[in-house]
Amino acid sequence: MTQKQQDPGPFIVELGLRWGDMDSLGHLNNVQFARLFEEARVRAMDAWAAELPASPERAATGMVVAHQEIEFAAPLYYSTEPARCEVWVSRIGGRSFDFACRLLAADGTLGAISETTLAVVDPAASTAQPIPEQFRAVLDAHLGEPAPFRRRRATADRPVGGSR
Repeated sequence: MTQKQQDPGPFIVELGLRWGDMDSLGHLNNVQFARLFEEARVRAMDAWAAELPASPERAATGMVVAHQEIEFAAPLYYSTEPARCEVWVSRIGGRSFDFACRLLAADGTLGAISETTLAVVDPAASTAQPIPEQFRAVLDAHLGEPAPFRRRRATADRPVGGSR
């Protein structure tokens, strides 16, 4: 399982699939998609956070998943070749940010797209906090387009058919 940074473009994470990840229909279980997206986000964050110096502010910053949306495009099947997940930041707010991801089979077939909102929190107080400036700069360096969902749900800041 290797990872490499392309410039410009998304962070690429290769993810090995396991035989036990399949369901009774012979394809990757939908729950495993969420786990693969999580693993890719964690690896991207780990690589990107390596750019930050250690600090008390960094040590006192936590993150929690506030929202996740997954759009399934095609079944993924077990392969000894790793799947590939493309990861980038798709939105940066005041106290939260979004990761967008595309999960592709070893043959390049798009399996699913996800967008996950992470809220920044103070773990000791269990309260939301602003994104630290140093971390915001790292996120900004990986900022790209919104997740390319075929269909988006309407929100106050994003009407159906509109852009962010």
